[in-house]
Amino acid sequence: MHVPDGFINAPVSAATGVVAAGAVALSLRGARRELDERTAPLAGLVAAFIFAVQMLNFPVAAGTSGHLLGGALAAILVGPFTGVLCVSVVLLMQGILFADGGLTALGVNITDMAIVTTVVAYAVFRGLVKVLPRTRRSVTVASFAAALLSVPAAALAFTLLYAVGGTTDVAIGKVATAMIGVHVLIGIGEAAITALTVGAVIAVRPDLVYGARGLQQKLKLRVNGELVDVPDAQPVPVAARSHRKLWITGLVSSLVLAGFVSFYASANPDGLEKVAADKGIDKQAKEHASADSPLADYGVKDIEDARLSGGLAGVIGVGVTVVAGSTVFWAVRRRRTDDASPVSTSV
Repeated sequence: MHVPDGFINAPVSAATGVVAAGAVALSLRGARRELDERTAPLAGLVAAFIFAVQMLNFPVAAGTSGHLLGGALAAILVGPFTGVLCVSVVLLMQGILFADGGLTALGVNITDMAIVTTVVAYAVFRGLVKVLPRTRRSVTVASFAAALLSVPAAALAFTLLYAVGGTTDVAIGKVATAMIGVHVLIGIGEAAITALTVGAVIAVRPDLVYGARGLQQKLKLRVNGELVDVPDAQPVPVAARSHRKLWITGLVSSLVLAGFVSFYASANPDGLEKVAADKGIDKQAKEHASADSPLADYGVKDIEDARLSGGLAGVIGVGVTVVAGSTVFWAVRRRRTDDASPVSTSV
């Protein structure tokens, strides 16, 4: 789904750049309300995990592969505003360091892969958790459905952008059919990864899942033939709950996925690449401005061994993304703390 330079013309690329910049600015403000002692340490890790899993292309149909987009996963784990920032950080790192996704198309990619997926996924997720039983299983089911729908939504958004600003003359109906069709299949993989990850975090630390807040049911006991609510237990102070174990586990998992498992990912073109080649919308594609980057195409320059080169690139990518993401979210969290200080409140 990473759109390269040359697919979308300059005016539409510029317009989506403005949209993306506005959405990121709005998300920086919104993330202040979402990031607290529970989610702030997790947000940078979510960005790194998305980067790692995006390296794991899985086969779908007819010589096509897909990979996680991550908007649904990020929105459910750390909140929709923070989710937009997580995916945007990943796209920025991929575009600058790994020549994945055009730099002039960065606004297109953020609009499509960060904004559309996150907004659609979280809207579907919130709608489902309101009607499903208030259980952890319902959160996992809602996560699956939200992620599944977010991917074809992104494919449709790209098709609309291409209809307005595409650089080749092709039948847009055929592009839409091909894009949405293949990305429905990719969405199944996205849904499975998202549901498994959300379910795993809920199993060990449900308090860290943003989308699961407020869904706990009151325990009831039967007393003299009547059901009565069990008094709430005294909450454990947030500061007393260590995030270290989960954070280390998540970081190690990301490093293993990017540094080792990624070598076994499918080499088939992803959904957009396949449709672009089949329908001829890649005729105006341009070479990436960072094509000479030492990490271009997810390999370390001058290292001949493909496994070692790709593994090192993945490890570097995870490290850079977690540092960049954590820095952004720490700054946002600190800004929230400053805004809530007694001095600023009195003013």
